[in-house]
Amino acid sequence: MLTKTRQNPILVEDMAYILNHLTEAERAKFQDSTILITGSGGFLGYYFMHFFATYADELGIRKIISLENFLTGTKDWMDDLARDNDKISLHEFNVITDDVSQIPGADEANLIIHGASIASPTFYRIYPLETIDANVTGLRRLLDFYVKKSIDGFLFFSSSEIYGDPFPEFIPTSEDYRGNVSAMGPRACYDEAKRFGETLCYTFNTQFGMPVSIARPFNNYGPGMNVNDKRLPADFAKAVTEGRDIVIHSDGKPTRTFCYIADAITGYLKVLLYGKLEAFNIGMDRPECSVKEFAEYFVEKAQEVFDYQGKFVYQPSTDKDYMTDNPNRRCPNLTKARTMLGYEPEVLVDEGIARYLKFLKYQLA
Repeated sequence: MLTKTRQNPILVEDMAYILNHLTEAERAKFQDSTILITGSGGFLGYYFMHFFATYADELGIRKIISLENFLTGTKDWMDDLARDNDKISLHEFNVITDDVSQIPGADEANLIIHGASIASPTFYRIYPLETIDANVTGLRRLLDFYVKKSIDGFLFFSSSEIYGDPFPEFIPTSEDYRGNVSAMGPRACYDEAKRFGETLCYTFNTQFGMPVSIARPFNNYGPGMNVNDKRLPADFAKAVTEGRDIVIHSDGKPTRTFCYIADAITGYLKVLLYGKLEAFNIGMDRPECSVKEFAEYFVEKAQEVFDYQGKFVYQPSTDKDYMTDNPNRRCPNLTKARTMLGYEPEVLVDEGIARYLKFLKYQLA
Protein backbone atom coordinates (compact mmCIF):
# COMPACT_ATOMS: atom_id res chain seq x y z
CA MET A 1 0.00 0.00 0.00
CA LEU A 2 1.47 3.36 -1.03
CA THR A 3 2.05 5.80 1.81
CA LYS A 4 1.02 9.44 1.59
CA THR A 5 4.62 10.41 0.85
CA ARG A 6 4.87 8.03 -2.10
CA GLN A 7 1.59 9.40 -3.47
CA ASN A 8 2.84 12.98 -3.23
CA PRO A 9 2.45 14.27 -6.81
CA ILE A 10 5.69 16.25 -6.67
CA LEU A 11 7.65 13.15 -5.67
CA VAL A 12 5.93 11.01 -8.31
CA GLU A 13 6.72 13.58 -11.01
CA ASP A 14 10.33 13.88 -9.87
CA MET A 15 10.90 10.12 -9.96
CA ALA A 16 9.65 10.03 -13.57
CA TYR A 17 11.80 13.08 -14.40
CA ILE A 18 14.94 11.32 -13.17
CA LEU A 19 14.19 8.15 -15.11
CA ASN A 20 13.44 10.08 -18.30
CA HIS A 21 16.76 11.91 -18.06
CA LEU A 22 18.77 8.68 -18.02
CA THR A 23 19.72 7.24 -21.40
CA GLU A 24 18.77 3.73 -22.43
CA ALA A 25 22.42 2.72 -22.05
CA GLU A 26 22.51 4.10 -18.52
CA ARG A 27 19.28 2.36 -17.54
CA ALA A 28 20.63 -0.94 -18.89
CA LYS A 29 23.52 -0.80 -16.41
CA PHE A 30 21.07 -1.39 -13.55
CA GLN A 31 20.04 -4.76 -14.96
CA ASP A 32 20.71 -7.54 -12.42
CA SER A 33 22.46 -5.07 -10.14
CA THR A 34 22.76 -5.07 -6.36
CA ILE A 35 23.03 -1.52 -5.04
CA LEU A 36 24.53 -0.68 -1.66
CA ILE A 37 23.99 2.85 -0.36
CA THR A 38 25.37 4.33 2.85
CA GLY A 39 23.74 7.35 4.43
CA SER A 40 20.47 6.27 2.89
CA GLY A 41 18.34 8.07 5.47
CA GLY A 42 19.58 11.56 4.61
CA PHE A 43 18.43 14.16 2.12
CA LEU A 44 20.03 12.61 -0.96
CA GLY A 45 19.27 9.11 0.28
CA TYR A 46 15.59 10.03 0.40
CA TYR A 47 15.49 10.50 -3.36
CA PHE A 48 17.86 7.64 -4.18
CA MET A 49 15.80 5.20 -2.14
CA HIS A 50 12.46 6.36 -3.53
CA PHE A 51 13.83 6.19 -7.07
CA PHE A 52 15.22 2.69 -6.66
CA ALA A 53 12.05 1.50 -4.92
CA THR A 54 9.84 2.98 -7.65
CA TYR A 55 11.75 1.57 -10.62
CA ALA A 56 13.48 -1.54 -9.23
CA ASP A 57 11.40 -3.90 -11.35
CA GLU A 58 11.50 -1.79 -14.50
CA LEU A 59 15.29 -1.38 -14.28
CA GLY A 60 15.90 -5.01 -13.33
CA ILE A 61 17.50 -4.21 -9.96
CA ARG A 62 17.90 -7.36 -7.87
CA LYS A 63 18.55 -5.86 -4.44
CA ILE A 64 18.90 -2.50 -2.68
CA ILE A 65 20.97 -2.59 0.52
CA SER A 66 20.35 0.45 2.68
CA LEU A 67 22.86 1.37 5.43
CA GLU A 68 22.13 4.22 7.86
CA ASN A 69 23.15 5.05 11.44
CA PHE A 70 20.34 7.61 11.96
CA LEU A 71 22.63 10.20 13.55
CA THR A 72 20.85 12.86 11.48
CA GLY A 73 18.79 10.68 9.10
CA THR A 74 15.18 9.66 9.64
CA LYS A 75 13.69 6.18 9.78
CA ASP A 76 9.90 6.20 9.40
CA TRP A 77 9.78 6.57 5.62
CA MET A 78 12.56 3.99 5.22
CA ASP A 79 10.57 1.43 7.19
CA ASP A 80 7.60 2.13 4.90
CA LEU A 81 9.70 1.57 1.78
CA ALA A 82 11.26 -1.63 3.09
CA ARG A 83 7.88 -2.98 4.20
CA ASP A 84 6.39 -2.46 0.74
CA ASN A 85 9.35 -3.69 -1.34
CA ASP A 86 11.05 -7.02 -0.71
CA LYS A 87 14.06 -5.92 -2.75
CA ILE A 88 15.01 -3.40 -0.07
CA SER A 89 17.19 -4.57 2.80
CA LEU A 90 17.42 -1.95 5.56
CA HIS A 91 20.20 -2.07 8.17
CA GLU A 92 21.19 0.19 11.03
CA PHE A 93 24.89 0.56 10.35
CA ASN A 94 27.79 2.83 11.27
CA VAL A 95 30.30 3.04 8.41
CA ILE A 96 33.00 4.20 10.82
CA THR A 97 32.92 1.20 13.14
CA ASP A 98 30.74 -1.57 11.68
CA ASP A 99 31.89 -4.37 9.38
CA VAL A 100 30.20 -4.31 5.98
CA SER A 101 31.10 -7.98 5.47
CA GLN A 102 28.47 -8.81 8.10
CA ILE A 103 25.68 -7.30 5.98
CA PRO A 104 23.84 -10.00 4.02
CA GLY A 105 24.37 -9.56 0.29
CA ALA A 106 26.96 -6.78 0.62
CA ASP A 107 29.62 -8.89 -1.08
CA GLU A 108 27.35 -9.17 -4.13
CA ALA A 109 26.89 -5.41 -4.56
CA ASN A 110 28.23 -4.11 -7.84
CA LEU A 111 27.06 -0.47 -7.53
CA ILE A 112 28.09 1.32 -4.34
CA ILE A 113 27.00 4.81 -3.27
CA HIS A 114 28.88 6.24 -0.30
CA GLY A 115 26.62 9.03 0.87
CA ALA A 116 27.21 8.72 4.61
CA SER A 117 28.33 12.14 5.82
CA ILE A 118 26.98 15.14 7.64
CA ALA A 119 26.48 17.99 5.15
CA SER A 120 24.80 20.68 7.24
CA PRO A 121 27.37 23.16 8.62
CA THR A 122 25.44 23.42 11.87
CA PHE A 123 25.57 19.68 12.43
CA TYR A 124 29.09 18.97 11.18
CA ARG A 125 30.38 21.55 13.63
CA ILE A 126 28.53 19.64 16.37
CA TYR A 127 29.92 16.31 15.12
CA PRO A 128 33.33 17.20 13.58
CA LEU A 129 35.08 13.89 14.29
CA GLU A 130 32.13 11.86 13.01
CA THR A 131 32.18 14.01 9.87
CA ILE A 132 35.88 13.37 9.31
CA ASP A 133 35.61 9.66 10.03
CA ALA A 134 32.62 9.06 7.73
CA ASN A 135 34.52 10.57 4.80
CA VAL A 136 37.91 9.07 5.59
CA THR A 137 37.68 5.99 7.82
CA GLY A 138 34.26 4.90 6.56
CA LEU A 139 35.27 5.43 2.95
CA ARG A 140 38.54 3.54 3.46
CA ARG A 141 36.71 0.57 5.01
CA LEU A 142 34.36 0.40 2.03
CA LEU A 143 37.20 0.69 -0.47
CA ASP A 144 39.14 -2.05 1.34
CA PHE A 145 36.10 -4.32 1.25
CA TYR A 146 35.33 -3.83 -2.44
CA VAL A 147 38.85 -3.52 -3.83
CA LYS A 148 39.12 -7.20 -4.78
CA LYS A 149 35.49 -7.62 -5.79
CA SER A 150 34.02 -7.21 -9.26
CA ILE A 151 32.13 -3.92 -9.11
CA ASP A 152 30.83 -1.68 -11.88
CA GLY A 153 30.69 1.64 -10.08
CA PHE A 154 31.55 3.29 -6.76
CA LEU A 155 30.22 6.80 -6.18
CA PHE A 156 31.90 9.01 -3.59
CA PHE A 157 30.12 12.18 -2.57
CA SER A 158 32.68 14.91 -2.30
CA SER A 159 31.53 18.55 -2.19
CA SER A 160 31.85 21.91 -3.89
CA GLU A 161 33.24 22.97 -0.50
CA ILE A 162 36.59 21.49 -1.53
CA TYR A 163 37.03 24.65 -3.62
CA GLY A 164 36.78 26.81 -0.51
CA ASP A 165 36.25 30.46 -1.38
CA PRO A 166 37.37 30.69 -5.04
CA PHE A 167 39.08 33.80 -6.34
CA PRO A 168 36.76 35.72 -8.71
CA GLU A 169 38.67 34.67 -11.82
CA PHE A 170 37.82 31.02 -11.02
CA ILE A 171 34.04 31.51 -10.98
CA PRO A 172 32.26 29.64 -12.54
CA THR A 173 34.52 27.00 -10.98
CA SER A 174 35.72 24.04 -13.01
CA GLU A 175 36.96 20.71 -11.68
CA ASP A 176 40.64 21.55 -12.25
CA TYR A 177 40.56 24.42 -9.73
CA ARG A 178 42.65 23.33 -6.73
CA GLY A 179 40.87 25.34 -4.09
CA ASN A 180 41.29 28.14 -1.57
CA VAL A 181 40.50 26.25 1.62
CA SER A 182 41.34 26.77 5.29
CA ALA A 183 42.73 23.61 6.90
CA MET A 184 42.02 25.01 10.38
CA GLY A 185 38.59 26.38 11.17
CA PRO A 186 35.00 25.41 11.96
CA ARG A 187 34.32 24.13 8.42
CA ALA A 188 37.62 22.32 7.92
CA CYS A 189 36.35 19.00 9.30
CA TYR A 190 34.02 18.78 6.30
CA ASP A 191 36.07 20.49 3.59
CA GLU A 192 39.35 18.70 4.28
CA ALA A 193 37.70 15.32 4.88
CA LYS A 194 36.12 15.56 1.44
CA ARG A 195 39.45 16.54 -0.10
CA PHE A 196 41.23 13.60 1.52
CA GLY A 197 38.36 11.32 0.53
CA GLU A 198 39.04 12.26 -3.09
CA THR A 199 42.71 11.39 -2.56
CA LEU A 200 41.71 7.96 -1.27
CA CYS A 201 39.52 7.42 -4.34
CA TYR A 202 42.33 8.49 -6.64
CA THR A 203 44.81 6.20 -4.89
CA PHE A 204 42.57 3.13 -4.98
CA ASN A 205 41.93 3.73 -8.66
CA THR A 206 45.58 4.19 -9.62
CA GLN A 207 46.80 1.33 -7.42
CA PHE A 208 44.02 -1.20 -7.98
CA GLY A 209 41.94 0.03 -10.91
CA MET A 210 38.77 0.52 -8.86
CA PRO A 211 35.97 2.21 -10.86
CA VAL A 212 35.53 5.09 -8.40
CA SER A 213 33.77 8.23 -9.59
CA ILE A 214 33.46 11.46 -7.62
CA ALA A 215 30.55 13.90 -7.49
CA ARG A 216 31.00 17.46 -6.24
CA PRO A 217 27.51 18.70 -5.32
CA PHE A 218 26.58 22.39 -5.50
CA ASN A 219 23.84 23.49 -3.08
CA ASN A 220 21.04 20.95 -3.49
CA TYR A 221 17.55 21.63 -2.16
CA GLY A 222 14.01 20.33 -2.47
CA PRO A 223 11.74 17.53 -1.24
CA GLY A 224 13.44 15.16 1.17
CA MET A 225 15.39 17.99 2.81
CA ASN A 226 14.26 17.93 6.41
CA VAL A 227 13.04 21.37 7.49
CA ASN A 228 15.16 20.93 10.63
CA ASP A 229 18.31 20.41 8.55
CA LYS A 230 19.63 23.92 9.40
CA ARG A 231 20.78 24.64 5.85
CA LEU A 232 19.46 27.76 4.14
CA PRO A 233 16.62 26.24 2.05
CA ALA A 234 15.46 24.16 5.02
CA ASP A 235 15.45 27.18 7.34
CA PHE A 236 13.43 29.20 4.84
CA ALA A 237 10.97 26.35 4.24
CA LYS A 238 10.52 25.81 7.99
CA ALA A 239 9.73 29.51 8.49
CA VAL A 240 7.14 29.38 5.71
CA THR A 241 5.40 26.27 7.03
CA GLU A 242 5.29 27.79 10.53
CA GLY A 243 4.05 31.16 9.28
CA ARG A 244 7.10 33.04 10.58
CA ASP A 245 9.27 35.63 8.88
CA ILE A 246 12.23 34.24 6.97
CA VAL A 247 15.44 35.14 8.80
CA ILE A 248 18.71 35.91 7.01
CA HIS A 249 21.76 35.63 9.29
CA SER A 250 24.17 37.34 6.88
CA ASP A 251 24.06 40.63 4.98
CA GLY A 252 22.33 38.72 2.18
CA LYS A 253 25.13 39.35 -0.31
CA PRO A 254 26.84 35.91 -0.65
CA THR A 255 25.79 34.25 -3.92
CA ARG A 256 25.02 30.65 -4.83
CA THR A 257 23.48 28.63 -7.57
CA PHE A 258 20.87 26.21 -6.25
CA CYS A 259 20.23 22.78 -7.78
CA TYR A 260 16.82 21.15 -7.43
CA ILE A 261 17.03 17.62 -6.07
CA ALA A 262 15.65 15.83 -9.16
CA ASP A 263 18.35 17.40 -11.35
CA ALA A 264 20.97 16.59 -8.71
CA ILE A 265 20.03 12.90 -8.39
CA THR A 266 20.00 12.57 -12.18
CA GLY A 267 23.57 13.85 -12.21
CA TYR A 268 24.71 11.58 -9.39
CA LEU A 269 23.32 8.50 -11.10
CA LYS A 270 25.17 9.46 -14.27
CA VAL A 271 28.39 9.80 -12.26
CA LEU A 272 27.84 6.41 -10.60
CA LEU A 273 27.17 4.70 -13.92
CA TYR A 274 30.18 6.35 -15.58
CA GLY A 275 32.28 3.76 -13.77
CA LYS A 276 35.70 5.38 -14.20
CA LEU A 277 37.84 7.74 -12.15
CA GLU A 278 36.65 11.29 -12.75
CA ALA A 279 35.40 14.15 -10.60
CA PHE A 280 32.30 15.98 -11.81
CA ASN A 281 30.62 19.16 -10.69
CA ILE A 282 26.92 18.40 -10.27
CA GLY A 283 24.61 21.34 -9.74
CA MET A 284 22.91 24.20 -11.55
CA ASP A 285 24.90 27.00 -13.16
CA ARG A 286 22.14 29.61 -13.40
CA PRO A 287 21.03 31.89 -11.97
CA GLU A 288 23.75 32.78 -9.49
CA CYS A 289 21.60 34.58 -6.95
CA SER A 290 22.30 36.26 -3.64
CA VAL A 291 20.92 34.97 -0.36
CA LYS A 292 18.63 38.01 -0.38
CA GLU A 293 17.33 37.11 -3.85
CA PHE A 294 16.86 33.50 -2.76
CA ALA A 295 14.75 34.71 0.17
CA GLU A 296 12.72 36.87 -2.20
CA TYR A 297 12.00 33.81 -4.37
CA PHE A 298 10.85 31.95 -1.26
CA VAL A 299 8.51 34.74 -0.19
CA GLU A 300 7.01 35.02 -3.67
CA LYS A 301 6.41 31.28 -4.08
CA ALA A 302 5.21 30.89 -0.49
CA GLN A 303 2.57 33.54 -1.14
CA GLU A 304 1.35 31.49 -4.12
CA VAL A 305 1.47 28.07 -2.44
CA PHE A 306 0.68 28.82 1.23
CA ASP A 307 -0.88 32.28 1.05
CA TYR A 308 2.14 33.25 3.14
CA GLN A 309 1.92 36.62 4.86
CA GLY A 310 5.48 36.83 6.13
CA LYS A 311 8.57 38.61 4.84
CA PHE A 312 12.31 38.19 5.14
CA VAL A 313 14.27 39.98 7.85
CA TYR A 314 17.93 40.35 8.77
CA GLN A 315 19.04 39.08 12.15
CA PRO A 316 22.60 38.29 13.31
CA SER A 317 23.18 34.66 14.22
CA THR A 318 23.81 33.73 17.84
CA ASP A 319 26.39 31.24 16.52
CA LYS A 320 29.72 33.10 16.51
CA ASP A 321 31.16 30.75 13.85
CA TYR A 322 28.12 30.91 11.55
CA MET A 323 29.85 32.96 8.83
CA THR A 324 33.47 31.89 9.46
CA ASP A 325 35.09 30.67 6.20
CA ASN A 326 31.72 30.94 4.46
CA PRO A 327 32.36 31.24 0.68
CA ASN A 328 31.32 34.52 -0.90
CA ARG A 329 30.34 32.91 -4.19
CA ARG A 330 29.56 29.41 -5.40
CA CYS A 331 28.82 28.63 -9.05
CA PRO A 332 29.87 25.53 -11.04
CA ASN A 333 31.28 25.22 -14.51
CA LEU A 334 29.30 22.25 -15.86
CA THR A 335 31.14 21.84 -19.17
CA LYS A 336 32.74 18.56 -18.14
CA ALA A 337 29.50 17.00 -16.89
CA ARG A 338 27.61 18.19 -19.95
CA THR A 339 30.24 16.88 -22.36
CA MET A 340 31.12 13.56 -20.73
CA LEU A 341 27.85 12.62 -19.01
CA GLY A 342 25.20 14.39 -21.05
CA TYR A 343 24.10 16.13 -17.85
CA GLU A 344 21.74 19.06 -18.35
CA PRO A 345 19.89 20.44 -15.32
CA GLU A 346 16.64 22.15 -16.21
CA VAL A 347 14.73 23.20 -13.07
CA LEU A 348 15.35 26.88 -12.35
CA VAL A 349 15.36 28.11 -8.78
CA ASP A 350 11.90 29.71 -8.71
CA GLU A 351 10.27 26.56 -10.08
CA GLY A 352 12.28 24.36 -7.70
CA ILE A 353 11.26 26.39 -4.65
CA ALA A 354 7.62 26.18 -5.71
CA ARG A 355 7.93 22.41 -6.07
CA TYR A 356 9.55 22.08 -2.63
CA LEU A 357 6.78 24.12 -1.02
CA LYS A 358 4.03 22.19 -2.84
CA PHE A 359 5.61 18.95 -1.63
CA LEU A 360 5.56 20.21 1.96
CA LYS A 361 1.99 21.48 1.67
CA TYR A 362 0.82 18.06 0.48
CA GLN A 363 2.66 16.37 3.35
CA LEU A 364 1.17 18.72 5.92
CA ALA A 365 -2.41 18.47 4.66
